[in-house]
Amino acid sequence: MGLTAGIVGLPNVGKSTLFNALTKSHVLAANYPFATIDPNVGIVEVKDSRLDRIVEIVKPRNVVRAAVSFTDIAGLVKGASKGEGLGNHFLSHIRDVDAICQVVRCFNGTEVIPYTGKIDPIDDIETVNLELVLADLDVVEKRIARVGKQAQLKTEKDAETEFSALSKIKAVLDEGKFAKTAALTEEEAALIKNYSFLTMKPMIYVLNISEKDLGQDNVYVQTVKVYASENNIRTVVISAKIEEEVSGLDDETKEMFLADLGIKESGLDQLVRLTYDLLGLATYFTAGEKEAKAWTFRKGMKAPQCAGIIHTDFERGFIRAEIVAYEDFIAYGGLLKARDAGKMRSEGKDYVFKDGDIALFRFNV
Repeated sequence: MGLTAGIVGLPNVGKSTLFNALTKSHVLAANYPFATIDPNVGIVEVKDSRLDRIVEIVKPRNVVRAAVSFTDIAGLVKGASKGEGLGNHFLSHIRDVDAICQVVRCFNGTEVIPYTGKIDPIDDIETVNLELVLADLDVVEKRIARVGKQAQLKTEKDAETEFSALSKIKAVLDEGKFAKTAALTEEEAALIKNYSFLTMKPMIYVLNISEKDLGQDNVYVQTVKVYASENNIRTVVISAKIEEEVSGLDDETKEMFLADLGIKESGLDQLVRLTYDLLGLATYFTAGEKEAKAWTFRKGMKAPQCAGIIHTDFERGFIRAEIVAYEDFIAYGGLLKARDAGKMRSEGKDYVFKDGDIALFRFNV
């Protein structure tokens, strides 16, 4: 199951610097708008100390971690929804992601010139949000007239339900609110899912600060946190520049460097973890001599669905799942010892997987 997140924001707020840090790559991070024209995509491994412990016990020949795909998209500007700047070129890429990480400038300094000529994080956020709203409104307005006729003539199945959903969404967008605030029924929500509305996507504000502000909330961060809380949006505070500087270090050196700065956990690790949590994702593991691997699943998924993440044949021919909880796996030193201690459970099709489960699937095709 692939997880994708888009890094967006106004020009010169630190998007490409953040991307460099995330992926340990070196895309152009320049001090002028549109330094990033084509979206840069990087795959980031998800750090999980549980997999490290599993590997210590199993000693597999191969280790595969869960991963997040981050896309760095060109700076959005006022009027993008109408074609300004890179316009729809930008918006077409962001429609494909699962979550939006909006980078917000929360640092002073003239080395990187503010695109708008001033440092005002709330105004920056509202500029980006308005463009997303306007882009969604354009989609709704183009579709709603056609669906309205179909609903009236009853020529298409589900047209009335779709028209109702689009009408509700248009009403909130007209007020400058996100589509996710529309009170849709389950049936309506299912019908409009394929539209991939930008303002339906989960969002995180990534508050980019300077090194001197590490460990404290400056006035910009305080202001954005209040705004985010009022709008039910999660935040993470990072110094993209510092994260980029330490991204090439080995884990031990990186931990020492961050400790010297008074940082317990990397901002990037926080961002990845928060993105997982925001999307309702969790991890189960498979562990054998050949390979130990972390698998991403959505909370609430049952055993056959989780088996299908490995291969569709596993889901199609699912018989049962042999499950050992992570704590028992560690305590007894592996699957076989946990089984001998009576800690392995045989679960059927209705079993809902839990974060940290270690699984062995039985299937027949």
